[in-house]
Amino acid sequence: MRAFAALALAFAPVALALDCNGHTELCDRKYSNVTFMGAHDSSFVGILPSDNQLESVTKQLSGGIRYLTAQTHPKDDAIELCHTSCILLDAGPLQDYLGDIKAWMDGNPNEVVTLLLTNGDAIDINKFGDAFKAVGLDTYAYTPGAELTMDDWPTLGTMVSNKQRLVVFMDYHADTSKVPWILDEFKYYFETPFDTTDKNFAQCTLDRPQGATADGRMYIVNHFLDIEIFPGVLIPNLADAGTTNSMTSILAQTDLCYGQYKRTPNVVLLDFVSIGDAMKAQNDLNNLG
Repeated sequence: MRAFAALALAFAPVALALDCNGHTELCDRKYSNVTFMGAHDSSFVGILPSDNQLESVTKQLSGGIRYLTAQTHPKDDAIELCHTSCILLDAGPLQDYLGDIKAWMDGNPNEVVTLLLTNGDAIDINKFGDAFKAVGLDTYAYTPGAELTMDDWPTLGTMVSNKQRLVVFMDYHADTSKVPWILDEFKYYFETPFDTTDKNFAQCTLDRPQGATADGRMYIVNHFLDIEIFPGVLIPNLADAGTTNSMTSILAQTDLCYGQYKRTPNVVLLDFVSIGDAMKAQNDLNNLG
């Protein structure tokens, strides 16, 4: 009996060890103190000029991405994932996309995932809530009791333990009085400029929300490169993705940002996340071995 108890104690730390987003070190870190590499326009998958990723959202998640952005537009009284216009690119219903995320999260219970949705067309927020509920993804949603400061965010370990490990943001027209777990992006973040054509990414200026300060906000670095094929017509630069997504390029811009804001970015958004060094850069920015 004594030998059995000793054996049980020997194995207890292994059994109780919690792994958060692949690293035990992240479990004790507040959500607001973790850097996530993100997939920009994660639902637009393919090799067409209007696509931003090469692999499905499931493969993006399986490859280590935990921050996803998706663009929404109305179509036939539903919410559709369309790139600027559903005529240009229609990647299908939001509900199907959310179902894929739900299936992946079901099989990966120690992972904290963030979804940032655009809603420039002011689609009724309740329709978004209904889409999440239809696939059961709302059951994972993190719901703060009040608007949070950066210090108020829970740790990843707490979010995993409480099974509230999906954080949802919306750029415009969020309303937490109606859907309390879809949070207003710009109450929590500022962003650097996007539609960049400068391969050096030689800036880290506050672009959105206009007139805001960086104080008290997490921040998103838009580190994806476009190419201008006609005056005013930009498309994702797939040809240079290996360089754009390299450690050298990512860390050069994030170092610039650190020098400006004296803190590491919370999110670095990339196109074509399956190319380059996204996970290596993420580990470096989180000081993980």
